[in-house]
Amino acid sequence: MKLAKSLFLGSVAGLAAVAGAQAADLPVKKAAAVEYVRVCSTYGAGFFYIPGTETCLRVSGRVRAEYQYLEPQFREDASIGFRARGRVALDARTATAYGLLRTYIRMEMDRNTGVYASQTGAFAANVSPNIAQAYIQFGGLTAGRSTSFFANGDLPNGNITTLRFYDYPDVNLLAYTFSFGNGFSATLSLEEGSFAGNLLGAGDTASTAGQRWPDLVGNVKYAGTWGSAQLSGALHQSRSTAFDPIDADFLDSELGWAIGAQVGINLPALAAGDALWFAAAYADGALGYLGFGSAVTGVGASGNLRSVPVVDAFVGADGDVETASGWQVAGGLRHYWAPTLRSNLHGSYASVEYDGAAEAGVAVADFDEWRVGVNTFWTPVSGLDIGVEVLYANIDVEGVDLDEDDRWEARFRIQRDF
Repeated sequence: MKLAKSLFLGSVAGLAAVAGAQAADLPVKKAAAVEYVRVCSTYGAGFFYIPGTETCLRVSGRVRAEYQYLEPQFREDASIGFRARGRVALDARTATAYGLLRTYIRMEMDRNTGVYASQTGAFAANVSPNIAQAYIQFGGLTAGRSTSFFANGDLPNGNITTLRFYDYPDVNLLAYTFSFGNGFSATLSLEEGSFAGNLLGAGDTASTAGQRWPDLVGNVKYAGTWGSAQLSGALHQSRSTAFDPIDADFLDSELGWAIGAQVGINLPALAAGDALWFAAAYADGALGYLGFGSAVTGVGASGNLRSVPVVDAFVGADGDVETASGWQVAGGLRHYWAPTLRSNLHGSYASVEYDGAAEAGVAVADFDEWRVGVNTFWTPVSGLDIGVEVLYANIDVEGVDLDEDDRWEARFRIQRDF
């Protein structure tokens, strides 16, 4: 037995020696380097280096669940609505010898039912995928889709969606920003003329001609530790397809314009995060820069009047293109009752006039509108908002006796940002 055990151990040792010698003769394959994701702290929290590059990327998003009550005015009107919104944003930044190279994409999709889709359809629903923003910034250049440079994006508006001043849509644009240092800058922007853009002829004959050049928008801005201030201006073209038989030519186009001022002031003496903001604008032939679309809806029951048209211009009784004018003011206050509890009080007033429209037989009317609202949000954990908002709106249409000229609106929102 001892002899057998010795022979077995000797055989194993011999095989191990031979195997070791053969393994020493084989080529050794180098292990692949492990590439770890590096944190990029240059542009703030959440950025990381894309492996193999010097580009920093931040992935963020939002989910919003919202439930709305909108006061009905007709039997067929819905009064409730549900909204589910998903948002994904990609922010890629690279430092270059010419300045910052930034690419930003924000994609959104809504599932809307009830009053969010259409108040007149009790079972209405829609799904709206949307590239809300997509732009490239290189030095001072901005190209793509972004918020109009007429608006000051630094105002502490408190996530408000119910004021005229904040109804500016995102637009396609080509802009350049000149930075002068110490917080001062100026921007020139060519933007699609999607604001209102409507023009009516006598008897409501649609007569809007094709766009020949984009809106020209400019601003001068200051941003500092105390807040920000901006002066804005815009030029907008109105063209008609109406033909003038006397001159044997189409009517001349009219150049509309708008000016605006927006100021935001931080109020840390009241509480951390408190802020006050104010905005005002005047427009002639460019009412979209007051925050209006093609109509003001839900304005009374007299004569089944559901909405009041909003147009930039119309064909007057003399056959010329006449521009509409208007102005608006808006303001708000944000206050933190506690680090996790904040409220926003906000209000706006707007007035629109159509001098000569009645004589031309155009079915538009002067009107005044004012809105006031308040919301309160609780943030139990970072990135999560739970809150309610209540809004009262009133509209006074000249020459129209409305049975109901005011409206209540309320919404409940749960939102997670990450």
